[in-house]
Amino acid sequence: MGTPINRARIDELIAVEAGKLNAKTQESKRFFENASRPLSGGVASSYQVHEPWPIYVERGEGPRIWDVDGNEYYDFHNGFGSMVQGHAHPAIGKAVADRYPLGTHFAAPTEDAIVVADELARRFRLPKWRYTNSGSESTMDAIRIARAYTGRDTVMKIFGSYHGHHDTVMVDIGAVEAAERGPRDNYASISYGGGIPDAVVQMTVAVPFNDADAMEARIEALDAEGRKPACVIMEAAMMNLGVVLPEPGYLECVREITQKHGIVLIFDEVKTGICIAAGGATEKYDVTPDMVTLAKALGGGLPAGAIGMSDALSQVVEDGTVYQVGTYNGNPLTLAATRASLFEVMTDEAYAHLAHLNDRILAGCDDVIKRYDLTAYTVGIGSKGCVVFSDTKIVDYETYWANQANAGPLADLAWLFNMNRGIFMTPGREEEWTLSVTHDDAAIDAFVSAFDELAAALRA
Repeated sequence: MGTPINRARIDELIAVEAGKLNAKTQESKRFFENASRPLSGGVASSYQVHEPWPIYVERGEGPRIWDVDGNEYYDFHNGFGSMVQGHAHPAIGKAVADRYPLGTHFAAPTEDAIVVADELARRFRLPKWRYTNSGSESTMDAIRIARAYTGRDTVMKIFGSYHGHHDTVMVDIGAVEAAERGPRDNYASISYGGGIPDAVVQMTVAVPFNDADAMEARIEALDAEGRKPACVIMEAAMMNLGVVLPEPGYLECVREITQKHGIVLIFDEVKTGICIAAGGATEKYDVTPDMVTLAKALGGGLPAGAIGMSDALSQVVEDGTVYQVGTYNGNPLTLAATRASLFEVMTDEAYAHLAHLNDRILAGCDDVIKRYDLTAYTVGIGSKGCVVFSDTKIVDYETYWANQANAGPLADLAWLFNMNRGIFMTPGREEEWTLSVTHDDAAIDAFVSAFDELAAALRA
């Protein structure tokens, strides 16, 4: 536990840094004013909203991006972790350029669909694959397949995890206080925003992360009610509360519990797949689920998604019980980019480089925390990591939420501080970094230097 930081000092620095960022992004302000006429809220997605205006990006190359005001940044946001290959990677660019004159869409199978599926099967140890166009589509279709296979409707998820924007999983995601979410052994099902039928919300049941006993107890209680879950959908390592890693033995217990109760286990690897190891969390933790969902980094910057499944689950797709469909599924342009990414970019050498970078950024930030006696710790895996402003280890949503009164303002300040020092960061509730294979030691040093400046300012 470090020495507490005066809240008034945090608020003072937030005001100063916000003023600096606003002053240097006046062209983004103008873009936002123009965008607010045709675009709802001035953005293409609610996750792009930022007060008083979002930062409009003009271009990117390798580990760097430039906004419309000409400000240059090292990109540690990377499109919510989608750009682990770096921006405008030449191998992916060549694949897309070579594919384009041959045609970009047929709604018919092409050879790359076979090649990519074979490689995904090798990496994730699941034999059968289908394509989608996003993480939301991947988790939506995976849940539908699990429901058809089991003949059951209830879905179990982890409280605080995000699995896309379809109705079934827009439940128990975040910003929920203890009184609202209810007791740990019987969390309430709470809609994440409006427009979601309550009947759908009540079919989704959440349990805490890193607590296999709580999961099994809830499964047994639901079974007694005649509502045994069709599936458990979860991130093997939570990526929506900063980065929360599974405790030793937890995933193995979850695998055992779901097999024991005849429940389909879905690892949502939209954020971890391709990014933390060649075979994602499935490889990293050596636990094979019944299904895996992929997207984000899969397409090397193009919209892409995929679902991996066992032979048994695949049968309900192959026999026509489930219509897993999509006009752009397996799009040849996307698959050309995906093939190049998998075989030419995300190689063994690439993962060794990412491990080196993450070790370096963790060590640098740990040194800053120690020298300035900050109440914080670091966590990282593969291309992802974060500084956690907490005096206790975050292991689930409850421990995360209990810490937010103090950590939230610090995370807001850290984002502003980084942006003003050429470090483009993931906005939101956590101070999270994502790396690409094009980042180098100089980029890491720039990140650590900015963090050092922040710590010094807090202690001034």
